[in-house]
Amino acid sequence: MKRMLMAAVAAGVLLAGAGAAKAEGELFLYNWSNYFPPDLLTRFEAETGIAVTLDVYDSNETMLAKLQAGAAGYDVIVPSGYMVAILIDEGLVQPIDTMSMPNGGLIVAPHDAPFFDPERKYSAPYMWGTTGVTYDSARVEGELEESWKEVFEPREELQGEIAMLNDEVEVYNAAAYYLGFDKCTESPEEAQAILDLLEAQKPHVKMYQSDGTIDRMIAGEVIMHHQWNGASHRTKNDLPTAVYVYPKEGITFWTDNFMVPADAPNPENAKRFIDWMLDPENVAVASNFTGYMNAIDGSAEFLDEALKANPAVNMPQEYADRLRPSIDCSVEARELRNRVWTRLKS
Repeated sequence: MKRMLMAAVAAGVLLAGAGAAKAEGELFLYNWSNYFPPDLLTRFEAETGIAVTLDVYDSNETMLAKLQAGAAGYDVIVPSGYMVAILIDEGLVQPIDTMSMPNGGLIVAPHDAPFFDPERKYSAPYMWGTTGVTYDSARVEGELEESWKEVFEPREELQGEIAMLNDEVEVYNAAAYYLGFDKCTESPEEAQAILDLLEAQKPHVKMYQSDGTIDRMIAGEVIMHHQWNGASHRTKNDLPTAVYVYPKEGITFWTDNFMVPADAPNPENAKRFIDWMLDPENVAVASNFTGYMNAIDGSAEFLDEALKANPAVNMPQEYADRLRPSIDCSVEARELRNRVWTRLKS
């Protein structure tokens, strides 16, 4: 789906006034669906005169495949950490020297020097969070165990009432955590065990879908959803009985990042947008909308209290040892994972 998010007519009148921003061309943003507040794009347009077109995707792999196929025209993309290294290695992105930007010095550790881009030469942080599971506590007997067992070996009331993300990496990682395997395993035997677990779970899965996870939970279409923590936070706003789980076997900790494709038609506008998003107040608007934390010093004062109070976002310290970083697996491991996913979805 592609849609244009233009400034309102009133903003256009404002731009025409004395001292207003001059029209500065276009920006084509390729982002995850429902992952950027429309009013913030409108504000950017009003302040800069740059018209923004938003196109969306539902997984890192979808975005990668489109770029590999030669899709041109995007100025800013928003890959997760492990995908950053792949994009750099394949020459699909250009350097932007984030730390030299006016707001680059506001990036807090460890996000200023991540393993996938230690000098932030090619990327800038957007949101960060975890990928766990949310369930409606009003529709289950008692509390669920803090374990992936509830997902992969569901009790009777959950069978057929589970939705998984349509995400090769996250689904595979969750299964690997539950089985006690390295998620970057190069062992065909372990990959087969992961496939066996996922195929045994499949009859109990209503759908594999990354879009609409919030509305789906609120509408009661499923009882449990494999879900990002920010989406869980937004679910809880309308479904107070929603509970986010940090499985004891491990949970992926990830970061999403801004990057500029190698063939971006408007690279200077892209860098201007990225620096604008490193401003504490601007990025806080995005955090309040997405339900995820950002990596910018000074943004806390602009965050909603509900965001800071929700354990799905502000993780209790006792769960810190359950975090597993998102990493770039070897080619052999990625090929095994892809074969498992292809078999599962066939």
